[in-house]
Amino acid sequence: MMRTGRKNQVDGTIRCAVVGVGRMGQHHARVYHELEGAEMVAVVDADFDRAEEVAEKYGVKAYSTIVEALNDGQIEVATIAVPTIHHLSAARPFLERGIPLLIEKPLAHNVRQAQQLVDLAVRTETMLQVGHIERYNPTIRALSKFDPISPRFIEVHRVSPMTFRSLDVGVVLDVMIHDLDLLLMLTGSEPEEVQACGVAVLGTGEDVCNARLVFPTGCVANVTASRLAFKTERKIRIIAEDAYVSIDYAKKSGVVVRRTANEERLAEVRAHLDAGHDLSDLDYTDAVNIDTLDIDDQDQLELEISDFLESVRTGNPPAADARAGLSAVRTAQRIVESARSHAANIGAESMSIPK
Repeated sequence: MMRTGRKNQVDGTIRCAVVGVGRMGQHHARVYHELEGAEMVAVVDADFDRAEEVAEKYGVKAYSTIVEALNDGQIEVATIAVPTIHHLSAARPFLERGIPLLIEKPLAHNVRQAQQLVDLAVRTETMLQVGHIERYNPTIRALSKFDPISPRFIEVHRVSPMTFRSLDVGVVLDVMIHDLDLLLMLTGSEPEEVQACGVAVLGTGEDVCNARLVFPTGCVANVTASRLAFKTERKIRIIAEDAYVSIDYAKKSGVVVRRTANEERLAEVRAHLDAGHDLSDLDYTDAVNIDTLDIDDQDQLELEISDFLESVRTGNPPAADARAGLSAVRTAQRIVESARSHAANIGAESMSIPK
């Protein structure tokens, strides 16, 4: 039986803590403070001045160490939002006490540490959710309202300027991991084949990476991530045998073209072609029915944390559980290894002396 944390017997609220209140952690603290059914009780950060600043804002206690915070016995659930390389060490004391966790993406710095977190959660029967927040993107939620599609080809672009905030990991674990989680969700499996090219330009890890993934279903995905662009672009295009989907995450917009909704119109077009009519001036967008995704403006982080707390209350597993987080990290590591192998091969070829 999975442990889901204790509940306040008086009002049903869940006492929450945030470990690491930097760029993302401060937003987790804000949502916990504002969300009905949640009560912020603690902030933990190695930078105690920072911890005190956030704690004072929400009227909670500040701690510089996890041990101090846990010894007070108030925490029932927690968010881990420290740098990725510290996820395992920060999560361990909570999981060992059976305290459910929401760990910011990615689950861990590498597969070995991700597997240790999964094993620890299983051994202690404690819920662990990974913060793959794009699952809560309004465009993805809007797409889920349509009939399920079976992707055959997926193209993803996620590029942005350098922020200098997550240089402890390369662009694959920092940025591409969002799309890898969605690809695994859409295809229902990890890829069978991985080919990648990555280049480290300003950082020690890859700053740009392109990967070609082949899944057991036959679906092929082409994924590009960059933190060197001069603009921000986050798009995904999904091609299936019966549908075409184009989504712009940044603009929160998307369209779907479905075969079933266009059979009659396409039959008319084919009839005109068979009759020898010139249709070269026909606008493609006028020739088909295009469904616009019905996008809402709900806050993604609020939805993610609400889902986490609901899983804590009910015992139902979260959508992005520890195993999903492990799969994303494993795929990311395969991409990084493929990119390094590709770079090594290029280096060997460039150093070869022609006869």
